[in-house]
Amino acid sequence: MNNDIIIPLLKLAGIGHFGILAASVQVPWILNWKDDLAKLHPFTRRLFWVYGMFIMFMIIGFGSLTLMNVQEFATGSHMARGIAAFIAIFWGMRLAVQFFVFDAGPFLTNSWRKLGYHTLTGAFVFFTALYGWAAFH
Repeated sequence: MNNDIIIPLLKLAGIGHFGILAASVQVPWILNWKDDLAKLHPFTRRLFWVYGMFIMFMIIGFGSLTLMNVQEFATGSHMARGIAAFIAIFWGMRLAVQFFVFDAGPFLTNSWRKLGYHTLTGAFVFFTALYGWAAFH
């Protein structure tokens, strides 16, 4: 893959990370966190939110690093390859969890939710493949 192809794909991926965040804003409502988390001990409830915030900041970092360093990712500097490998592993693990741990079926109750779920799955596959290629090309 030459730079004329990978650079626009990296820009799309960088922006795509912010799209993932926009979609994730709906998760507390769709999964009824208000009622479900209220049942937890306050420490556990806060811990859950902290974990969510850490994941959010990771995704912001992935998108920001990509958009600010597209050329480095495309040309394959040692640091960029390491970061790309980390991002690919993150999204690859997210896919594994989605397929082998989560059962989203009960929440896919209408066409919009199904479309969102499959769009997110496609984005995770795209991120894994693109950053994997950037890391190991």
